Amino acid sequence: MAKTKSAYFCQSCGYDSPKWLGQCPSCKQWNSFVEEVVEKSSSRVPEWRSTASSKAETKRANKAAIIHEIVYSEEQRIVTPDKEFNRVLGGGIVPGSLVLIGGEPGIGKSTLMLQLALTVSHVKTLYISGEESEQQIKMRAERLVQTSNANCYILTETSMQNIFKQIDQVQPNLLVIDSIQTLHSAQIESAPGSVSQVRECTAELLRFAKETNTPVFIVGHITKDGSIAGPKVLEHMVDTVLQFEGDRNHVYRILRAVKNRFGSSSELGIYEMQGSGLREVSNPSEIMLSQREEQVSGTAVAAMLEGMRPLMIEVQALVSNSAYGTPQRSSTGFDTKRLNMLLAVLEKRFGFRLSAQDVFLNIAGGLRVEDPAIDLAVIAAIISSQQDIPLGSNITFAGEVGLSGEIRAVNRIEQRIQEAEKLGFGQIFISKYNTKGLDAKKYDITIRPVATLEDVFSALFG
Repeated sequence: MAKTKSAYFCQSCGYDSPKWLGQCPSCKQWNSFVEEVVEKSSSRVPEWRSTASSKAETKRANKAAIIHEIVYSEEQRIVTPDKEFNRVLGGGIVPGSLVLIGGEPGIGKSTLMLQLALTVSHVKTLYISGEESEQQIKMRAERLVQTSNANCYILTETSMQNIFKQIDQVQPNLLVIDSIQTLHSAQIESAPGSVSQVRECTAELLRFAKETNTPVFIVGHITKDGSIAGPKVLEHMVDTVLQFEGDRNHVYRILRAVKNRFGSSSELGIYEMQGSGLREVSNPSEIMLSQREEQVSGTAVAAMLEGMRPLMIEVQALVSNSAYGTPQRSSTGFDTKRLNMLLAVLEKRFGFRLSAQDVFLNIAGGLRVEDPAIDLAVIAAIISSQQDIPLGSNITFAGEVGLSGEIRAVNRIEQRIQEAEKLGFGQIFISKYNTKGLDAKKYDITIRPVATLEDVFSALFG
């Protein structure tokens, strides 16, 4: 009989201790330890193995091999009809991969996963839900436009033993778990959603994915600070971590790759939430730019990169006299510390008196931008608002600003120029150090190389 004992687990990072501790030695959180009953047994058989065939039970042990003797063949990815989803994953679903997707409640995680199960018609899919009944899932599936997959199976279950029995009967080629916090294993005597249950259930799904070469998608809850709930080791165990972001008051959603062992970890996909489900946005630059005929001061367009995708975004700035003793500095979608740095450059190097004025900055479309190439557009929008001089509607910017006011070169400038040209912009301001090896004659857009912010101000404001 297995020996049962209790241990204390940190609910923040999953650190375990034989006794209660006030502060976690790993993540330094206070009062995060909770007692859980665990079962330790050296003879325990993994749950999915207990339902597998005898061939799987008698699998021979792996042996070390020289790297030059390993035969490598290119993995045949499962390509879905959703091009945005394929881009974020790095070209499609890798067989045997374990993918974790998290996001705010009601943001559309279950809708995205159900659309995936319904649209991949050439793959047998098993959609397992521990939060909804079969009738609720059917009701949601009827609302979606793509319901053509006859190989989509639905299972409402929370017990890992019963789940693996159904997996052994259905033999799916794609598995979706919604969500990992609702599952529980009889091997662990603790409540569903606890650290030990989440870790054990994920470990079983990881063994199943790697040994059967079946891709598994796991939906995870998040905490109030935006991180995925459960131990931090959960994100280390999986191959890919996707973050589904967006404001529920807006229709646009962003699928971002936080970790990806099979592709770029800086890709994103943009969706539009409709009554019939999520619709992929193929050209996000058009929705990020305001459709406005009149010219207004304080707006500038930046050519940025998000992963491998070039985007044209609108930067909005408002500079006004401060009504209080301390001027306000507020930014939405842009780092406030970097905004303060750019304001200090303007005041120290070029004499713009912004210390007594309120500065508000907004990135239109709800994006969170970290590309330093939008620095030039931020400064252009701020000075345009302060001087109340509108910029031309056909002007865009791509350049990083240094502390001495110089315009630094940015990477992959040709992709930024091509995106600006495709959307009909007439001229683009770039660093003069980006012009080395750049053939400006092959573009229909006017390229304006500049060395310092003084060159930009003289060209825009005279």
